[in-house]
Parts: sequence; structure tokens; C-alpha cells
Amino acid sequence: MIKLIASDIDGTLLQKGETAISERFFRQARRLMEQGVAICAASGRQYSSLKSLFAPVAEGMYFLCENGAVVYGPGMELLSKTVICRDTALELCRDILEIPDCEVLISGTNMSYLCPKTEDYVDHIRYFVGNNTTLLQEPEEMPEDFVKISAYYRPGAKVVEPLLAPKWKDIFQVAVAGECWLDFTLADKATGIRALCRHLGIEADRVMAFGDNYNDIPMLDAVGHPYLMDSAAPELRQRYSAQCRRPEDVLETL
Repeated sequence: MIKLIASDIDGTLLQKGETAISERFFRQARRLMEQGVAICAASGRQYSSLKSLFAPVAEGMYFLCENGAVVYGPGMELLSKTVICRDTALELCRDILEIPDCEVLISGTNMSYLCPKTEDYVDHIRYFVGNNTTLLQEPEEMPEDFVKISAYYRPGAKVVEPLLAPKWKDIFQVAVAGECWLDFTLADKATGIRALCRHLGIEADRVMAFGDNYNDIPMLDAVGHPYLMDSAAPELRQRYSAQCRRPEDVLETL
């Protein structure tokens, strides 16, 4: 019997420009939670953004945030946090900022810290992504632990990846996390899922997970029942036999 269901957000629960989770998902989440199944949002987003997105059922959910670097339980109980060495984090931030037109997003436990080059970038994080934000003059002003560092590059994450990944791939989990986002963490979504399974006392073969992108691979490989969106890249579709159009299609069969 499935005891934990985790789903990625962008490209999985939110597709083709959608900005709100479907009522269809909320109906299934309520039903499954009443049956004792834990529901987890697994995303590169921060806690506040996710809690707002899942507001109708958020009080009973689990949140795997910042690509697994931070995990919260119901009532904002912090279950897990993976911290990056400050000196290493600052060097990476400087590398990102040295790339013309590339922005950095520094993640704390529940805050996004920006050293913005343009006001449009600030507006995007505050109003489109919906994150709590604090502006810094320099990354050295970061007032808390670093848990994730992201490069935001409008021409595309795959364009900027060759400029950053070769130097940092032996230290960090480096993952394309969306069209414009390249994420650097010591954790990945598997780290978060394993921490949550330990907390709940659940074995991996009782976990179902949904994803669509490269940063979902660790989570999908860590669970007994992985599902890939059929809109994912061809090389990912070759990797996973269980595929679906939307998570809701599968949840309705449980």
C-alpha cells in the first residue's frame, strides 16, 4: 500500500503556464490524507511559496523545499536542513554574478536573497514565483545558512550550465530545474525523500513520486513507484516506464 506520495510542481502539477494547483488534485489529496497517506510537495521553491500554492490542504502536508535541502512537516516543523559551507557558497555566488546578465538566488531556510542586476528579476521572484525576498548588496551580506544557490539566466539554463557545472559538479548536485534555472545544492530531492521516510517510518517501496525534469531523477530513482510526465524530454522518457499525462490521473486510481 502506498503511504507517501511526493510530486514535483513546475512541469508536473503546473503545466503549460498554469499558476494554480487544480481542484482535482486537492480533492484527491484530501481523500488520500483521510486514508492516512502522506502528501508531499517536492520542489526547488521555498516553503512560503509552496504553502501558499497548496493553501487548501497545506496544514496537513509535507514540503520538500529547495530541491531537498529543507524539509518541513505540518505546522512548519523543520524536519531536515542541509547546509553549504559559507566560503564555498560565496565563491559560487561570485562565479554566477560574473556571467553577464546572469542573476543569483541564494536560499536560506525560508527566504530568497537577491543581489539583483535588474528590477525585473526582483519582480519575477516576488510576484511570479511568490517567494519571501531580501535584497543584498553583496552575497557576503547573507545573514543565515546557505542551503541552495541558483543561477537564473533568461536565455536558458542549458546555455549557462557549461559555464558553471564543470568547476562545481564534484562539490554540488547541479541540476537544471526549469527553463531558466540552474540549481546547486549539497542535497537533492532524494535526500529530502529519505529524510521524510525516516521521519515517517516508511519504506521506499511504499512511496510514489511524480516528476518531469532532470532535478527529479534522484527522487524518482529513490522511490518504489516513480512516474514521469509524458511531456518530459525523450531521454527521460526512455528511463522510466511508468508515465502519465498528469499526477491527478494516477491519484484517482488509488
